Amino acid sequence: MRIAISSDHAAIELKAQLREWLIEEGHEVADLGPDTTESVDYPDYGYKLAGVVADGTAERGIALCGSGIGISISVNRNPAVRCALVSEPLSASLAREHNDANVLAMGARLTGVDMAKACITAFLDTEFAGGRHQRRVDKLSNPPVDGPSITPLQ
Repeated sequence: MRIAISSDHAAIELKAQLREWLIEEGHEVADLGPDTTESVDYPDYGYKLAGVVADGTAERGIALCGSGIGISISVNRNPAVRCALVSEPLSASLAREHNDANVLAMGARLTGVDMAKACITAFLDTEFAGGRHQRRVDKLSNPPVDGPSITPLQ
């Protein structure tokens, strides 16, 4: 599988370990940076990752930052990408099965390398279930214009 991986400076070490492991597992891996621990802005790397997944250059993506939160928000700005922030394998599997997630996000300060590998394995090994989930996934990229009305809080 073609997998793109990116991070911010806080996740350089985890990214390197996961990149090498994915290559050993037989995947084609594109490391989108950064290459040093010099401070960078995670949105730059999240947007870059989202772009290569959205245009089909990569089939799946892995986004890493200190907590996983910031980079997952930036990746999800692209309507063609569904990035799930996870910390354990069941969530990674359900993100694929129910949400057709094509990017997995994790926090290097919160998730060890063995748990990250377990999450990635679940993510890559799980197929999208389709069916009733397809209608919901379609709405993520194309929200209805006349969606449900929301009553403002008083």
